[in-house]
Amino acid sequence: MVGSRIKSLRESKSISLAEMVERTGLSVEQIAHIEENKELPSLTPLIKIARVLGVRLGTFLDDNEALGPVVSRRKDYRESISFSTNQTVSHTHMDYYSLASDKSGRHIEPFFIQVTPREEKGNFQLSSHEGEEFIFCLEGSLEITYGNDTYILEKGDSIYYDSIVAHHVHAADSQGAKMLAVIYTPI
Repeated sequence: MVGSRIKSLRESKSISLAEMVERTGLSVEQIAHIEENKELPSLTPLIKIARVLGVRLGTFLDDNEALGPVVSRRKDYRESISFSTNQTVSHTHMDYYSLASDKSGRHIEPFFIQVTPREEKGNFQLSSHEGEEFIFCLEGSLEITYGNDTYILEKGDSIYYDSIVAHHVHAADSQGAKMLAVIYTPI
């Protein structure tokens, strides 16, 4: 589990919970819930934690470390990971399937993502973090809020953006969507 790995890494590096709170800007409760596997937060807190621990984001997802290329077959997709869309309340709207969890030393994180249908219009919790993201819409339509702008992606459309700008990705309608996302986060 992601939380167990985070706690193990934090303890192995002799980083106290108080120091983790101070360096990430997250609350004690958030970090405790993450480490106890009670919630998996959005990417932003995970990236902050990875930076403090001095590891790649993918370190939390790795099981094996292959030195050569990694081929991901659809039939072999591992259990999905669902990141929360709100830092204090666990609510998920996307299932992430890592496409390179076995690749060691990677600097990008490719995911196949199934986006649940949009149930209602509303305000979304925007997030921001260091790095870049590339999203390619495979099926359905996506709505990307990026700063003050909104973009609609249909099947075959893509967007590439700096993740430092507050953003949110969700289904554009009640049909759901599928996408390929590639996330780069500097260490």
